[in-house]
Amino acid sequence: MIKSRSAKIGDVVIIAVCCVLIFICLVPMLNVLARSFSSTEYLIRNDVLLWPKGFNLDAYTTVLKDAKYTHSLVFTAWLTIGCTILSMVMTIMCAFPLVYDKLRGRAFFNGFILLTMYFSAGTIPHYLLLKNLKMLDTVWVLIVPNCLSVFNVIIMRSFFFGIPDSLREAAEIDGAGPIRTLIQVYLPLSTSVLATLALFYAVGRWNGFSDALLYIKNRQDLYPIQLLLYNILQNTNSIEIGTQEGFFDPGVNETLKMATVMFATVPILVVYPWLQRYFVTGVTIGAVKG
Repeated sequence: MIKSRSAKIGDVVIIAVCCVLIFICLVPMLNVLARSFSSTEYLIRNDVLLWPKGFNLDAYTTVLKDAKYTHSLVFTAWLTIGCTILSMVMTIMCAFPLVYDKLRGRAFFNGFILLTMYFSAGTIPHYLLLKNLKMLDTVWVLIVPNCLSVFNVIIMRSFFFGIPDSLREAAEIDGAGPIRTLIQVYLPLSTSVLATLALFYAVGRWNGFSDALLYIKNRQDLYPIQLLLYNILQNTNSIEIGTQEGFFDPGVNETLKMATVMFATVPILVVYPWLQRYFVTGVTIGAVKG
């Protein structure tokens, strides 16, 4: 099929708009990258935009030599991996039983799951509950409260509904139980939604800092990298005051801040392209039954 001239012009316009949007999204990242590689004198003069000036690796060397940064980065990586695995297991185990029409109380469970999306106890009761459970200042407070997302359970359940019932019935005729049916029938057909939800969970945990900010007070070894970065950014005002008094070098602090941002951002950006091809399929197919 040969496209008309107007269709070709429309494609060119769409491509041009997409390129402009991509460039707009990349500019802040490129600016941070350039500033992290630039020398302090250029940063003080605000002379760095998209290309580093006075190229050096001093900021990255300083960050890598600081045990606080490296420990936080490694801890966040392991926390993200562990939380993602646990969250995926719980999401699958919650969504799969709802596929069975003969499940007693299925309507109640569906309604109860939806109810938790719209109503919650709030921050203060949540804090008091975790305090009574003696989970404050422990690694479990970063894992247990957010290990299951109702939104992701609904996506997974909708995707499972889209798998023909005849496949499950055929497996049951062959003597397969629910667990075997899940492992050998449903999961192999759900690669796209599994990758998509794993990406949701991983990005959410990697970028999360509010739970650590609220519940981790006396254990700096449990600070995720995003909370460490948050604290650095929050200290900007005191650094500026110290600079006016001659205690700090603004260029050095700015370079270290930009290098820390890159350390906190690049790992998840490296993972995303491997799962991106599943993203659209996982979300759109999971939203339609049949």
